[in-house]
Amino acid sequence: MTRVLAIDLGGTNLRAAVFTGDIGALDMPSREPAPASLDAFVARVQALRAEAGAIEAFGIAVPGLVEGAVCRWIPNLPFLDGVDIQALFPDLLVALGNDAQIALLAEVVEGAAKGMSDAILLAIGTGIGSAVLANGRIVAGAHGGACSFGWACADIKDHGEERSGWLERVASGRALDALAAQIGLADGRQLIAAAQGGELAAQTLLEVPARRLGTALAGAVALLDPQAVLISGGLAEALDVIRPPLLAALRRQLPSHLRGIEVRSGRFGPGAGLIGAALAGRAGKEWRQVR
Repeated sequence: MTRVLAIDLGGTNLRAAVFTGDIGALDMPSREPAPASLDAFVARVQALRAEAGAIEAFGIAVPGLVEGAVCRWIPNLPFLDGVDIQALFPDLLVALGNDAQIALLAEVVEGAAKGMSDAILLAIGTGIGSAVLANGRIVAGAHGGACSFGWACADIKDHGEERSGWLERVASGRALDALAAQIGLADGRQLIAAAQGGELAAQTLLEVPARRLGTALAGAVALLDPQAVLISGGLAEALDVIRPPLLAALRRQLPSHLRGIEVRSGRFGPGAGLIGAALAGRAGKEWRQVR
């Protein structure tokens, strides 16, 4: 069995583990702050390899645009822009992917999308990533960029930004942090907890990003006709309180034959990226075809 070093690299944290074939028992799982430079990233990967012993493959999820083994644009980790991961580690078999697409791989193989041919995954944390399963294949797009639903817009007055899309700015974890501050809470996590605890002000505030998310999501559902929409990332923890306004907004913008769409949490939650990276590393560069 191929031994894989799996890394889920986010804008804030790095998660790592060694995969030997059982996704329920990853070895040496760890979580630490994300490296701040390319040199620090390379040094950390080499240290993890040394600690793990014989590693043959490297699966890595990153929060941005990738093409093959090259990081084309990683907004929250700009030191990776243009970096060829395979060239950094030429002695390893490298499987690189956008974090949402990698998370969807985990859900397709053993999670909430197992047995499905068509699904959408939204990874909502600091930003918003997305991935599409269409006719049994994880879609990359012409340039690897079919992972950009955070750039969806349902506001014709929005002027856009260079490094983040409209939906990210109004419905991601950053947006929840700003809303939390309006009622004296520290961050979006406290806002979610207050809403789940029955605090009306918190529930009312959460309805705003939920409605925006549902309105924008209607276009994707109408375009793709998925069997389900999966929510992963930090906002999955709030699905019990955001699902009703999200579904109301979503269904209002859909024809009757699509209104039965199910919105559910992914099975693996914040661990989906790490599990997907392990599976991608095992599968190699053709990981999007794995089922």
